[in-house]
Amino acid sequence: MSNCKTRGVIRSLQGLFIGLLGLLAFTAQAEGSWTDADIRASRHVLRETTTAQAPVYKADPLGLILVVETGDAHVSILDGDKLEPFHRFATRAQLHGSPKFTRNGRYAFFASRDGWVTKYDLWTLEVVAEVRAGLDTRNIAVAPAGDHVAVASYQPQTLVLLDGDLNLLKSVPVLDQKSERGSRVSAVYVVPSRQSFVVAMKDIAELWEVSYDPQAEDMAIGLVHDFQYREGTFVTGYLNPRRIELDVPLDNFFFNPDQAELFGVSPQGEVQVIQLDARQRIGELPLRGQPHLGSAVTWQRQGRTLMASTNLTLPEAAVIDLERRSLVRRIALKGPGFFLAAHENSRYLFVASMLAANSKHVLQVIDRNTLEVVRHIEVEPGTTLAHVEFTRDGRHALASLWRDDGALIVLDAQTLETLKRLPMKRPVGTYSVWRGVESLQHSGR
Repeated sequence: MSNCKTRGVIRSLQGLFIGLLGLLAFTAQAEGSWTDADIRASRHVLRETTTAQAPVYKADPLGLILVVETGDAHVSILDGDKLEPFHRFATRAQLHGSPKFTRNGRYAFFASRDGWVTKYDLWTLEVVAEVRAGLDTRNIAVAPAGDHVAVASYQPQTLVLLDGDLNLLKSVPVLDQKSERGSRVSAVYVVPSRQSFVVAMKDIAELWEVSYDPQAEDMAIGLVHDFQYREGTFVTGYLNPRRIELDVPLDNFFFNPDQAELFGVSPQGEVQVIQLDARQRIGELPLRGQPHLGSAVTWQRQGRTLMASTNLTLPEAAVIDLERRSLVRRIALKGPGFFLAAHENSRYLFVASMLAANSKHVLQVIDRNTLEVVRHIEVEPGTTLAHVEFTRDGRHALASLWRDDGALIVLDAQTLETLKRLPMKRPVGTYSVWRGVESLQHSGR
């Protein structure tokens, strides 16, 4: 049989297998359950491990930019220097959230809203493996080495932990300390300096920290009479949750630069400061409304570390001195902001207001030195201009025009002039590999 016919047969068999998985998933969803056995049965490998030592293209692999296009369920890959797409591949129909990258930038992991996790090789431009970890999934987090993946889901109410090849390591039912109440998982975050995942709960007043370090110290469960002599119940610290009890559920996290503290938003909009080692609240930030810390950014100004955050209910961006936990400035905007983007080589912050009816077609540009809005970049009223990303060198900013006949708008990040439009099919998110890799550099050990 020719190579061409062989590949055709393989594709047909893969299509049949994936179709059977879809039927299995539909049945499970109708029953409202998704078990460990279902997860294992759903996993399929599309490409065996390769020993490729270099990318199959000439572009800088750390400079790649991925554009998620929901108009026809594809991802386009751009050369970050030429700012032109050179590859495009199909994705799951309900792909959402940002891809997560390994520390070397080789692998990207994607999650779809209906629970599929996909591992993609950015060097060979191939899907490696997939697994369905849940039925209603919120996001994933990936350890820097790519050897552990955490999956947050609303349904079923479990935290799923996978290895780097998407094999199931553990599925943890999400119950409170007394095992009386379950919870949906709002999100998971990787904290490289602590070799752990932090887990946000939707329905219970707890945070979990789950170590992915196989050498993690054992931890006590319940009351301990004597730690020295281990008079009590101890379990391994590896892949078991360490609980942080709160007074209210927290969500929408931001970690301070050394990752020792996190800031979380309560349902009432209060921003609490949680010290991870002490496992308790140690303060709050002077913010109001409903701050969107998930897109907050930090930078240095006059020797101080500043953080800027948009707000989901108020037409302002707030700037906080992180060391003093004090308000520096409230910056008036045309409407509530959502995404906020920055780069160390650009003096500007870009605010996208995708949820604001009167300003979702406007990018508002803030000067980081003066803390003033200095430019409005507008497209056609009624459309949405959102999710700004920078190229690796910070020379260009890329904004997504959310339409089926949309575009990626390339801006000069210094002059703020529009340079060109790259046609895209409803590009809902643009993600630079360098930024994903940079976020993993606080690896600690």
